[in-house]
Amino acid sequence: MRDKRYTFDEDLKKRLRNPKFRRAWEDSEPEYILATQLIEKRLAKKYSQRTLAKKLKTSQAVISRIETFRANPSLSLLKRIASVLDTKLVLQFK
Repeated sequence: MRDKRYTFDEDLKKRLRNPKFRRAWEDSEPEYILATQLIEKRLAKKYSQRTLAKKLKTSQAVISRIETFRANPSLSLLKRIASVLDTKLVLQFK
């Protein structure tokens, strides 16, 4: 019997052929980069979302929304996150 697993990479490659999907995918890149870097830094510190939120004096839901692309955090919040995670916030246009 043939293995019928379909990987994420295979699905993405197929979907990226659609110009509308490709544009939406590319438009979400900044949110993706922010979310993945936040998660990596948070986990490196061994912080849960709740722990990070407490240190920022915000809610766990705020952290969750940033990590799932459902928030547009302010520059002020991003600076506070960077400070709590002992990292540097770098913004740039390319």
